[in-house]
Amino acid sequence: MTDPRDPTPADETRTPQPLPAHGIRPAPRLRSPHVLLPLAFVALTIVAQIGYPLTTGATRDRITVTIVLSTVCAALAHATATRGVRYAVGFAVLVSGVGLLAEVIGTTTGIPFGCYAYAADRLGPALLDVPLVIALAWTGGVYPVYVVAGILSRRSMVRIALTATGAVGWDLFLDPQMVADGQWTWCTVGSGLPGVDSIPYTNYLGWFGVALVIAGLLAVWERAAPDPGPEPGSTTLAAPVTLFLWTWLGSALAHAAFLGLPASAGYGLAGMGVLGVPLLLVAARRFRSPPPAPARDPDSPAPTR
Repeated sequence: MTDPRDPTPADETRTPQPLPAHGIRPAPRLRSPHVLLPLAFVALTIVAQIGYPLTTGATRDRITVTIVLSTVCAALAHATATRGVRYAVGFAVLVSGVGLLAEVIGTTTGIPFGCYAYAADRLGPALLDVPLVIALAWTGGVYPVYVVAGILSRRSMVRIALTATGAVGWDLFLDPQMVADGQWTWCTVGSGLPGVDSIPYTNYLGWFGVALVIAGLLAVWERAAPDPGPEPGSTTLAAPVTLFLWTWLGSALAHAAFLGLPASAGYGLAGMGVLGVPLLLVAARRFRSPPPAPARDPDSPAPTR
């Protein structure tokens, strides 16, 4: 006979499973919509970027906006899946807000990037002559860099420095490509890196400074956001890591082979490589390492021979 107070199988089924002791929720499975949705937006980004050098004029402008929107959607979908809606919204507000503020101040005063101006009526609605899609581009571009920086170091100060460095590396691709397409122009010529001297050195210094501020605010937000992160794993990190690697290696190939920008191909490859090369080394070590043995339940009997 059984005690009526004993739980039935149905009761056990309804019993919620507690979080692991470390308070972190497990990573979503590969077929989970939480994993597939960010990857779908990453795939859309890749397809759009492949089409970029094949188009011109208004069609290329629309593709540019599509690339920005798809990267933002990939970033926010991944942030929501792994950290929750509040974290994702806070990330977008911080990054796009600071980015837009820096752009408005920059186009008005020349600080911190230097004297430049955006082309009119090419990238959609604008605020004080800054296209609003540019503010979104900050979120879409910074997110994968910030995630990769977190893979390479858990120390806040190191992660902040790596994020700022990676953001400058991304801009070593972005600025020459957009200037060549006429999306914005600089007031001075001949005061930049060899091969891309139409973009002044002050631009990269400004990017580093603004990215430092953004990464510092994100470090604070990491502690303030209540949502627990998932256990780190290849499934969890697939979308931002893929987006980072594509931006790094795909942009280098596109600049060198299709856009006629060999100098920026080399600069961007080296700049983002500060994070990209260690990332590949970390991935290689994890691939070669055997998976950890599952922890044994302390209440289960010891294995016998």
